Amino acid sequence: MSVVGLSPRRPWKGRKVVLGVTGGIAAYKSVQVARDLTLLGADVDVVMSRSAREFVAPLSFSGVTGRPTLTELFSVDGAALHIRLGRDADVVCVAPATADFLARAAHGRADDLLTTTLLATRAPVVLCPAMNDRMFSHRQVQANLAHVRDGLGYTIAGPSRGALAVGEADGAGRMIEPWQVVEQVGRALEAPGSLDGCTVLVTAGPTREAVDAVRYVGNRSSGRQGYALAQAAWRRGADVVLVSGPTSLADPEGVRTVRVESAREMFDAVWEDLPSVDVSIFAAAVADYRPEDPSAGKLKRSDVGDELTVRLTVNPDVASGTRERRKDGSLAVGFALETDDLLENARAKLDRKGFDLIVANEASGPDSGFEVATNRVTILTADRAPAALPLLSKTDVAEAVLDAIEALRGPA
Repeated sequence: MSVVGLSPRRPWKGRKVVLGVTGGIAAYKSVQVARDLTLLGADVDVVMSRSAREFVAPLSFSGVTGRPTLTELFSVDGAALHIRLGRDADVVCVAPATADFLARAAHGRADDLLTTTLLATRAPVVLCPAMNDRMFSHRQVQANLAHVRDGLGYTIAGPSRGALAVGEADGAGRMIEPWQVVEQVGRALEAPGSLDGCTVLVTAGPTREAVDAVRYVGNRSSGRQGYALAQAAWRRGADVVLVSGPTSLADPEGVRTVRVESAREMFDAVWEDLPSVDVSIFAAAVADYRPEDPSAGKLKRSDVGDELTVRLTVNPDVASGTRERRKDGSLAVGFALETDDLLENARAKLDRKGFDLIVANEASGPDSGFEVATNRVTILTADRAPAALPLLSKTDVAEAVLDAIEALRGPA
């Protein structure tokens, strides 16, 4: 997976990021991080430790950022370079952060450009550990991590579990992927987030209703819009629960993702979490009906014959059926995908399901709705004029919807 919509946008656009790179094999991933941050509109100053240059050449970073890669504490750039970097940074991210670097950061060392910059900054700091799993589990490394997290207030992103260097086993110690680093930087850039302390629940994707052991009734929803909403809400500081039907998308960074298959499973998952939720966003394309009597095995044409009749029965309505579980004072947001009479049908759904806000979009447009990366929507509330948005990426639509939610919530 990669960050969706690599063009300058919130919260990266116009911001200054110091990307520290230390000496681990995962340093090759940081070239992608630098590239993506730059494409998202950030000014990226890459600071490499001496050992990092054994793995990746400084020129690789300069080539993707268009800026000089910084390596020396004392250089022609000035003896106070670390002061400028630390003062101007909106966020400092170190990826990978090796065991050696964590030890130096925890003890306040100032023996190279990166550690001195860390001491000179008051910006949020994100550290992305990467090392062998045995090193990561060592008590001293864990103590250093605890100190930089709890004592210094740095964010620790990762590590994940997976394949390590050649000849090493799979385990905890693998640096998170570049798109996840970029999202962690995005959340740090939003801090303090406009949704800090808020719990958001998002439903996304289609549901599948079994006909037999291999076939199902479903729809063409990709889940992209719901996933974009979940990720954007997390960047803004919310604790996010994503209840997702079957999709090919990776779990959003930082989001608790609950995978379900059918409408009844989605209903149960929403029912469980809804009482503690401040904002619920019902973006899933839930099947209205399901086969009444699905077969436990595969239906064979040789047994069924030339005609197959599937009797359907109604599914629970995930949004209106869980309405009684909504927290007092919470906001509920719906989506209306229509083929005709868009605004009339959306407004009726707004009233019928007790939504505070509804996002209407046409299913018939070639560049909106299912299976595309863009959407053209109109945002409706009970007491405001409809706000029709131009064609946008689904990521930008998510930001606009969250802006509308924040306007309804009022000042924190």
